[in-house]
Amino acid sequence: MNANRLISISRPVIGLCADAVFRIMHGQARVYWRAPQSNQVVTGFGSAADLRAWGRNRYKDIERQARQLFRDAVVTGDAQAAPRLFGGFAFRDDFLPDYTWSVFHPAQFVLPHFQLVEQPTPDAADARPAWLTMNVLVGRDDDVDELLPALQTALDARYEWLVSRASKLVDIPVDNPTHALHSSVATEVRHLISPAQWASLIDTAHTYMQAGRMTKVVLARACELRSDTAINVEVALARLNRRYPDCYRFVFEPQVGHVFLGATPELLVNVHGKDLRTMALAGSIQRGRDASEDAQLGQALLSSEKDRYEHDIVVQSLRARLGPITQSLSVPDTPVVMPLSNIQHLHTPIQATLKRRITAFALAAQLHPTPALGGQPQQAAMDFIRDYEPVPRGWYAAPFGWVDAKIDGEFVVAIRSAVTHDTEAWLYAGAGIVQASVAQQEWDETALKFRPMMEALATD
Repeated sequence: MNANRLISISRPVIGLCADAVFRIMHGQARVYWRAPQSNQVVTGFGSAADLRAWGRNRYKDIERQARQLFRDAVVTGDAQAAPRLFGGFAFRDDFLPDYTWSVFHPAQFVLPHFQLVEQPTPDAADARPAWLTMNVLVGRDDDVDELLPALQTALDARYEWLVSRASKLVDIPVDNPTHALHSSVATEVRHLISPAQWASLIDTAHTYMQAGRMTKVVLARACELRSDTAINVEVALARLNRRYPDCYRFVFEPQVGHVFLGATPELLVNVHGKDLRTMALAGSIQRGRDASEDAQLGQALLSSEKDRYEHDIVVQSLRARLGPITQSLSVPDTPVVMPLSNIQHLHTPIQATLKRRITAFALAAQLHPTPALGGQPQQAAMDFIRDYEPVPRGWYAAPFGWVDAKIDGEFVVAIRSAVTHDTEAWLYAGAGIVQASVAQQEWDETALKFRPMMEALATD
C-alpha cells in the first residue's frame, strides 16, 4: 500500500507564460509540451514523483505506478490545471542506458513539483488563460485540511517569485544559419554511419525482403555534435517553436543538463474517454523553393508508387490493430500532403471510438512501433533493427507524452529529436526502406530530417 497521498492545488495566474517559466527554471529538472492543434502549452519543474520501469512489462508497470500515485489524490482548482505525468519509453524493451542515454530509463515518467498550463483561446489573443499547479506527496495519515492553507501560501509565494523573475527576462535571439551543418554549432560533426555503411545496410534489408522475410523496415542513423560551449536548450526550444508550429514540441530533462527534445509531426495516440485519434505518417519529399515547385513536389509525392506503398503499409497496419478494439473507425481512402518547414509527408488522419475505455499507456503499447518507425511484419523488422542498426535508438522514435489521473493522455512518436548533455548532442533520423528504396535517396531524406535539430542547436 502506498504510504503517500498526492495533493495537487492550483490557481489562475496572470503575467506568466509557459515559455518564460521554462527559461526561469534553468538549472532544475524540467518538462515542456506544446501541441499544435490546441496550442496548449505545459511546462513543469522539479519532481514530486519519478516513476520508472524496465523490461517487457514496462507499460503495465508504469500504469500500475501511475494509478497508485493518483489513487485518493486530493485535487483542487480548474480542470485545465490538473496534475499530469510526463515522460516516455525507450524504442526497445531491452534498452540498456549507454553513455548517450545514461540517465534515461526504459520507461520513465515525472510528476512535476510545479506545473504551468497555458491555454490560449481565439477571443483572448493577449490575455492567455494560465494556471499554476503545485503537486506534493504527504503521508496518508496527514490531515489534508490542516495542510492546505500552508500549501496555498507556498504556491502563492512561488507565483510571485516567478512573476518577478519573468519581468527581468530579455528576448531570446532565435535567428540562426539556414544550413546548420556548416555553422559554428560544433567543433566536430560526426556521422556515426558512413554513406557506404548505410548503402550496405539497405542492401542487407533488400536481401531480407527478396527472401520474403519482411516488406518494410525503418532504418535510423545518428549524428554526433560537439560544441565549444554548453548547448543552450532554451534557444533551441525557441527556434523549434518558431519554425515548427505544426509539430509537437517537447523537452524532457529528468536530470539537470541531460535533455531529450524535439519537434515531431507524428501523433501516436490521443485518447480521452472512448475518443481516439492517431495518424499514418510515411512517405517524404523536400519542400520547393517557391509555391509552384512546392506544389509540384507535393503532387510528385502523392503520385509516387514507392511512397504510396510505404504509406499504405502503415495505414493497413493501423486498421488491423484498431479494428478489434473500436466500434467506429474513420480512415480516409487517400492520404494528403502534410507540409512542414523543411519537408513534406504523406498523412492520413485517423479517428475512432473505442468499444470500451483503454488507457493511454495500453494504447501506446499496442500501437508502438507502427510500420512508420518499425516495419512490417513488426517482429521481423524489430529483429532486423536490433541485429543490424549500429547505433542504439534510446528514446528516439518511441512514445513520448503525458497522462492525467484517468490515464487518458497523448503520446507522440519522438522523431525529429536529439538528446543533449553539456556540450554534446546526438541526433537521429530514419527512413522507411522498401524493395524500391535507393540508398542515396534515403540518405538524402534522412539529411532533411536532421535539419530541424541541426538548426535548433546551431550557434551564430
